[in-house]
Amino acid sequence: MNDKDMVNDILCMTKAGTGEYTKAIGEACNQNLRQTLQEIRNGDEQFQFELFQLAEQKNFYTPAQAAKHEDIQAIKNQLTQA
Repeated sequence: MNDKDMVNDILCMTKAGTGEYTKAIGEACNQNLRQTLQEIRNGDEQFQFELFQLAEQKNFYTPAQAAKHEDIQAIKNQLTQA
């Protein structure tokens, strides 16, 4: 497995893991457990972001083109009109 594949695999696994932590946090009724899961999730999210930055620097990943301000505003308006 080459470096690019390893980085992408780890990014995918971390992304899935943070989603599972979020589900568990929503279902946990013990405050200490919730806090521990939130701390773990936050650490994983930070790790994921740092790995993403590395992948971008090494040209392993090319992010989508940035959205235009008008498009962002239009979506924001749609979501806040209810």
